[in-house]
This record gives sequence, C-alpha cells and structure tokens, in this order.
Amino acid sequence: MKLTSKATKNVNNAHDHEILRGLHTAIIDLVDEINRPRRDDRLIEEAGIPLDRALFPLLSRVWRYGPIGVVDLADRTGRDHTTISRQMTKLEELGLIERRPSTADKRVREATVTEKGRDMVRILNAARERLANRILVDWTDEDLDQLRTLLRRFADDLMR
Repeated sequence: MKLTSKATKNVNNAHDHEILRGLHTAIIDLVDEINRPRRDDRLIEEAGIPLDRALFPLLSRVWRYGPIGVVDLADRTGRDHTTISRQMTKLEELGLIERRPSTADKRVREATVTEKGRDMVRILNAARERLANRILVDWTDEDLDQLRTLLRRFADDLMR
C-alpha cells in the first residue's frame, strides 16, 4: 500500500531554491536592462526614426494588442492612464494611431495602428532584429529556439 500525503506532493512539486533565486535574479537583470533609456535610444537611432522614446513602446503595444483602450494599455505598461492618454494623443497627432469607440463599450475609445504606424513598426522591428543579431552573434538557432520556447511557456504560465 502506497501512502501519498499532501505534504509529500508539495515537497515533490517544490523546485530548488537556488535555481529559483538565480532565475529571479536573471529576470530582474533582464527587465532592468530592457528598461534602460539608452536601450530605447539605441533602437530609435538604429531605426532612424523621429519618434520620442516614450512613444514607441506604446505604438508597438497598440500594434500587438489593438484595438486597445487607454486603461488596458496603462495596465500593460505599468504607467498612469492619464500619462498614457496624453501619449496616445501624440501618437494620434503624428498619424501613427487612430482611436474609435469600442464596439463592446461605446464609452471606451480604442486605438489601432494606421498604415503609417504599421510602416514605423516594421522599421522598428527590422532595427530590433539587427540589434538582436549583434547581441546574439554567438548563439545558435537551436539555442534561440529553445530560449523562445521557454520564454513563451514562462510568459503564458505567468499570465494565467
């Protein structure tokens, strides 16, 4: 007869604390590095676009998640919705996004990327790829595919 207790199951499901600590440290380092203003400046310079560094992450997220409202975009970026609203107005004035009433809730205005905005996103993505190729020069396609797969799995599990 095999006895299985809840405590045994919890112990069996626990991961090595040193591995988890190292993972946490790596994630913090990654987030800190990604959030450095010089990274954004480098991408904008590589892309050769005249866009304020505060605006391009919003443009990219509207492209990825749109149509999207200000409150949802503020939640995704960790910024105040009044700040996001002002920045969305700038993107709209530049002709990169357009806002319309939501089909689900007419009180909400949702943003989508215009053709001009899609062109800018394509330019940013190409610049991001060039920079990534320089950073990842010593990585194999197999390494990158494994990293992509594990990061996608981690992001999906985190969003549950």
